[in-house]
Amino acid sequence: MSIPSLREIWENGDKCINGWCAMPSTVTAEIVARQPFDTLTIDLQHGLVDYQMALTMLQAMGVSDVPKLARVRWNDPGFIMALLDAGFTGIICPMINTRAEAEAFVSACHYAPRGSRSFGPTRASIAYGADYQEQAKTRIATLAMIETREALDNLDDILTVEGLDAVYIGPSDLAISMGYPPSLENIAPEVEEAIVTIREKAQAAGRFTGIHTGNSAVAAAKLKDGFNLASLSTDTKIFSTAVAEMLRNARPDAGDKTVKALY
Repeated sequence: MSIPSLREIWENGDKCINGWCAMPSTVTAEIVARQPFDTLTIDLQHGLVDYQMALTMLQAMGVSDVPKLARVRWNDPGFIMALLDAGFTGIICPMINTRAEAEAFVSACHYAPRGSRSFGPTRASIAYGADYQEQAKTRIATLAMIETREALDNLDDILTVEGLDAVYIGPSDLAISMGYPPSLENIAPEVEEAIVTIREKAQAAGRFTGIHTGNSAVAAAKLKDGFNLASLSTDTKIFSTAVAEMLRNARPDAGDKTVKALY
């Protein structure tokens, strides 16, 4: 199975709807992977997934020939390298607030002389072949999350980091840092203005752009606005929303008792 690099997809002008897996389950991961998403992400930060589960979920996602990304728990070089060795083809790194943090993140994703990644692609070489070290030069995508006022203030410097492929906006944390309630759907005007600024500056600097969204309408709108990637909610929220809706339809008096995930 030939899996294109995320950069290759973007450079061809294609937009991506990203499937987001936060539940620690190979079954739900496979179900999501069998849908026609353009990219897939396993969330190891706010999801309930650890390294071992991420590995088995990644294997279950092998039914799909799209890029597989991991959202890491933090800008931790050792953890980033372990996930790349497992076979992920892109890393979304949270809370990148300064140029130095962006440089450290990119360095962890690439082998010398470009970066500081240690060589030992245990599963990646099985998945992609003996020339993995050469493939990794173009296969690995780096997405830095811009989600704070500090990151906004340092955005111009962050965007100059060589090897940074894209910025990925986390609207909820961005809203909190700007003094607003977290939301992926009802975004405050000032936060929306900041999102537009991030996208425009990133694209002017030759970087690609991604964003997390809470529903299909917002995802479609963000791609129309010019984003290269939009994550479609999370499996947790989609599942809980669907269960609640079906239960309310079967038993209307259950409406006030149903529970939906916020994220």
